[in-house]
Amino acid sequence: MPRILFFLAIGYVLYRLVKTLFRKRMTQPSRRTGDVETFRDPVCGVYVTSEDAVIARLNGEKIHFCSTECLEKYRQDSENTSPHADESGGSK
Repeated sequence: MPRILFFLAIGYVLYRLVKTLFRKRMTQPSRRTGDVETFRDPVCGVYVTSEDAVIARLNGEKIHFCSTECLEKYRQDSENTSPHADESGGSK
């Protein structure tokens, strides 16, 4: 019985570690070009400024998209992977 609890605890710790690393990898890198900060669209990889971006919030984090099409594709993908995600859309 103690072995089972030990392996369950190790499994849980590994799960949390992988989940944390994956979340950090999903964060959006930003880039400064001159005086303008740009953000990378997580769907297509295009860099956009906050003026031109379609902005959405996912779990309190702002995510910048180049178009509403990329935003909708991202929403569909995130609904398929995590149906309980709290999202609210943005506008251009």
